[in-house]
Amino acid sequence: MTEHISTSAHAKPPVVDEQTWREALDELRVREKAATRELDAIAAARRRLPMVRLPDYTVIGEDGPVRLVDVFKGRSQLITYHHMWENGAEWQCGGCTGFTSQFTRLEFLDNYDARFVIVTNGPIEEALAYRDKVGNKMEWYSSSESSFSADVDAPPGGGFGVNVFMRDGDTVYRTWHTNGRGTEQLSHTFALIDILPWGRQEEWQDSPDGWPRKPTYSGWLDSPDIARAYGKP
Repeated sequence: MTEHISTSAHAKPPVVDEQTWREALDELRVREKAATRELDAIAAARRRLPMVRLPDYTVIGEDGPVRLVDVFKGRSQLITYHHMWENGAEWQCGGCTGFTSQFTRLEFLDNYDARFVIVTNGPIEEALAYRDKVGNKMEWYSSSESSFSADVDAPPGGGFGVNVFMRDGDTVYRTWHTNGRGTEQLSHTFALIDILPWGRQEEWQDSPDGWPRKPTYSGWLDSPDIARAYGKP
């Protein structure tokens, strides 16, 4: 677990009167609103992306093989998070484990004709045992016996990623993909940390002199931390 940092040992924002503070906040708000409008424009462009038809893949679910089209469970839209995986490892990727542990309430997607599930290249038995070990609440599938994950840019031994699909009858189309920092927009973790005065406190960030800094990723919870907080005792 990350140790708490003593604020007395670090620089702090300057103290000003309320009017000066509100003026500075209003100035920043102009940029925040511009960023919001740009995100709206990006989302509009995303809705206009073309899509590509996929083969009839089969993945492995908790109850055995299942066609990709049936992972939709009757809905028209599907999001998949492709969890990094190392067969036989005691702990899987801490970033993936922490990211997916956030999603404990996904029923709101029912109102949008959509689902959100995890896909891994590991054996389904290992994947389900790990899900329970770390207390993950999502539904897991395995692509260990098909080329599905590899074909959507998440091959065995590769990185993580997010894909989005649309179903038309029994035909599935791929509509969007991201990986790396592209997944941050799906996380409330960084959104909360980034509004703190010290932000993420990582070495690569542009922060004032004297702000606390530490190696990138060092403040993140690792898989054992997630298991202790949410997993089975």
